[in-house]
Amino acid sequence: MAVLRRLTQARRSSSERSALAGEAAAEAAEAALRAEPEPEPAAEPDAPAAAKPGKAPKAPAENHTPDPDDPRAAAFFDCDNTILRGAAIFYLGVGLYRRGFLTRRDIARFAWQQAWFRLHGAEDPEHISDAKQSALGIVAGKPTADLEAICEEIFEDVVADKIWPGTRALVQMHLDAGQRVWLVTAAPLEVARIIARRLGMTGALGTVAEARDGRYTGRLVGDLLHGPAKAAAVRALARRERLDLDRCAAYSDSANDIPMLSLVGHPYVVNPDGALRRHARAQGWRVRDFRTGRKAARVGLPAAAALGVLAGAAAAGVALHRRRRA
Repeated sequence: MAVLRRLTQARRSSSERSALAGEAAAEAAEAALRAEPEPEPAAEPDAPAAAKPGKAPKAPAENHTPDPDDPRAAAFFDCDNTILRGAAIFYLGVGLYRRGFLTRRDIARFAWQQAWFRLHGAEDPEHISDAKQSALGIVAGKPTADLEAICEEIFEDVVADKIWPGTRALVQMHLDAGQRVWLVTAAPLEVARIIARRLGMTGALGTVAEARDGRYTGRLVGDLLHGPAKAAAVRALARRERLDLDRCAAYSDSANDIPMLSLVGHPYVVNPDGALRRHARAQGWRVRDFRTGRKAARVGLPAAAALGVLAGAAAAGVALHRRRRA
């Protein structure tokens, strides 16, 4: 791995960067598992059981039933619009703005990108590249511990209100079967781990930012964990954890994740974009749509919700314009 990291980004093809990003994500996920403390001893039989915080949502009907305690089966969940309403990078951007890391121009741009994402139900490659460059510029030279602490503050509050209950039930279904459950996302690893921990997941595969001596260099290890890189990460983790991908399940909303969904024996599409919905129909994949106030054939959230995000973007733009004229 160290030898690969010394290669310049310019000399790597996109497939090489995806493979490196996948290996880096799997390596970080496995390292996090090894670093976990030993589980506490089970309580005595007569000890009172801890109260559960509310009733867990019920998983949708017609899902495959995971084999209980199958050591070679796992489930992989995309994050944005699959588990989380909207995009994690947007919520991170808002949190960083409130802490003085971003300008009003930055937040207006992120608001517009979030509105586009929610209207179209799909990612825009230019938006993804823009977010990547902005994020790397922000963290370059900063201590890794600082960003981890900020992400904790931001996402501990955000996650509780932005989770799709239906997808949360699917996560719990696999956990109840004793399976390992992984979050797989292009979001920074620091963010991915917080969301995964909040949902009780085994761990997370996320974009790995390069760091030296406890500070970010402003570069990624490989590339964003997006598209083919997600598939590379799942394949690498399956190899390390001795998983049988034919016995695994994967869930996503985006056609960009077809490579990951195609790896497993039980692919599901959740809140799908148009391209993924068409692909799922052609392949006979199961579709779950937890968005409310919409017909199954339509893409995107209700117009009122989308317009609300657009209004927020417009307000930010007006505030920026007034600031310039002042």
